[in-house]
Amino acid sequence: MPGGSLHWPLWTPYKLYGEVDYIYGFPALEAGNGFTSAQGVMNIAESLGYVAYLWLVWRFGHATDEVEGRGAPGSKWVGWLGEARSIGGAEAGLAVLIAFTTSALTFGKTVLYWLNEYFSGFANIGQNDALSLIFLWIIPNGLWMVFPAYMIYVFGQELLEALAIASGESASTASIGKILATKDE
Repeated sequence: MPGGSLHWPLWTPYKLYGEVDYIYGFPALEAGNGFTSAQGVMNIAESLGYVAYLWLVWRFGHATDEVEGRGAPGSKWVGWLGEARSIGGAEAGLAVLIAFTTSALTFGKTVLYWLNEYFSGFANIGQNDALSLIFLWIIPNGLWMVFPAYMIYVFGQELLEALAIASGESASTASIGKILATKDE
């Protein structure tokens, strides 16, 4: 919070966000609203999940030029962070399961956050003009749904493919679209 020992220089932009969204500002703190603290605990769980995924891929994966993962941006966009790594076996299964679950947690928590605003009559963001709301709340918070939704799709496809292969089916039958199209026949 502004005035705290760590506010300058690290958290200076946070002052603006606390004014845009009261759940992260003095109004929620003074009201004793526990949502922000509860969300902070969930943020720690999310962060640990993402770190565990990255550690598994880095520890058990190996660099390869042959395979690029589903949804990978490629090194031309993100440099060495886009290095293709291949991981297999139980470690791969655990990595994908952790990433899928953590992405679902991030997505679900963000939806809950938006629903909390809606059902409270926009108590924490209703003071904003339309432009501030769009650029300082909707877009930044919307990204916390867009990227996790994409990750859920990518890791979900990986899980479906692994289950198809484990059951003796072709991996090509394991797309969400193909499964739904087959069920309609």
